[in-house]
This record gives sequence, C-alpha cells and structure tokens, in this order.
Amino acid sequence: MIVFLRLLGITNAAIWFGAAIFLTFGVGPAFFSADMLSILPRSHAGAAAQIVLERYFVLQYWCGGIALAHLSGEWLYAGRPLRRWVLYLVLGLVGLGLEGGLVMQPKLQKLHLEIYGVRSTPQQREHASKSFKAWHAVAQMANLLVTLGLFVHLLQVTAFTAPGRFLNVNKFRG
Repeated sequence: MIVFLRLLGITNAAIWFGAAIFLTFGVGPAFFSADMLSILPRSHAGAAAQIVLERYFVLQYWCGGIALAHLSGEWLYAGRPLRRWVLYLVLGLVGLGLEGGLVMQPKLQKLHLEIYGVRSTPQQREHASKSFKAWHAVAQMANLLVTLGLFVHLLQVTAFTAPGRFLNVNKFRG
C-alpha cells in the first residue's frame, strides 16, 4: 500500500506539473499563433482558449484534491510526519487553482464578451480591453507562481523520504 501511495503521489504531481507546462508553453501560445489566426479570427481563438482553460482548471481541482488525499494517506496510513510547508504549498496551489477557475476565468470570459460583443459600444470595448489586459496579466503571474509551485511539489514528492514512524516487525526478531 505504501508503494501505491508513493506511485499515486508521483504520478499526480507529474500530470499536474506537465499539464501546467503544456498549457503555458504549448497550447496557450498556439491559440494566438499566426497559423491559428489565419484560420480563426482573434475573438474565436480567444473563445476556444477559454474552453480549454475551463478543462484545465477542472484538471487542477482534481490534481489538487488527489494531492491533499495523498498527503493525508501518507500521514495516516504510512505514518509519515506531515510537514507543514508541504501542506501549505499544496493548499496554496489548490487555492490559486480555485481562484483562477472560479474568479479570474469567469471575469476574463465576461470581459472577452464585452470586447467582441456586437452590442458593446466603442467605450465599453476600450474599457473592457484595458481591464482584460490587467486581469490577464494577473492570471499570467498566478500561472507562473502555480507552475513554480508545482515544480517544487514534484521535487518534494519524488525526493527520498525517511521511513515512517512505525518500524517493520521483522526488525525485532532475533
């Protein structure tokens, strides 16, 4: 069971970190590349990117929940001491994921609709565009922070850990 817990933690951290890297450096820029913009107008590319981001945040929620369950399992089942900084790191990553998916992303979607909406006035579009740029910068900084935190989490999960507080019964036999 301890091997399963360790494998679960490493796999989850690798998927979580890999998804962040892939989205940030692969998928995200592809939506606004010259090739994509030759096929889709900028408004449609932005809408498509938002759909992908919605799914990315669902992945973030799942990976965060699994990471918390993994920490709890190692603490309760394997007897490994729960290090506070690791718990705070994972809670921070989960919190930033929730903030991104439940606060920032809906705000960016609303502003995107105002920028490209047919009923928006030029003043509304200009105001929405400025606000979108500011919110997008905040989201990018949060994404960078999450990616760095996920890298630390992956290193922590894959690092050699001391055995739990319980000893193997065979060590007491003559």
